[in-house]
Amino acid sequence: MRHASAAGLDELDDLLLELRGVDGLKEKKRGVFYRGSRAFLHFHEDPTGLYADVRIDAEFERMRVTTKAERKRLLSVARAAVRR
Repeated sequence: MRHASAAGLDELDDLLLELRGVDGLKEKKRGVFYRGSRAFLHFHEDPTGLYADVRIDAEFERMRVTTKAERKRLLSVARAAVRR
């Protein structure tokens, strides 16, 4: 599974905009978010869809973000992880 291309990130533009508004997250480069000095979230794509790797506690978890419902879930998980 490769990192998301510019075209893949274009499909996630609304989600990226929402993530940019989450206090505590900083977008180091398009689609790559950090929390403090640690990588927190980035995106991948493959023929089955778009995915996000998000750091929950010490480990990254892969979440599918192809549908609006999946993106909403990722945003909720990211916000909760930042609040901890």
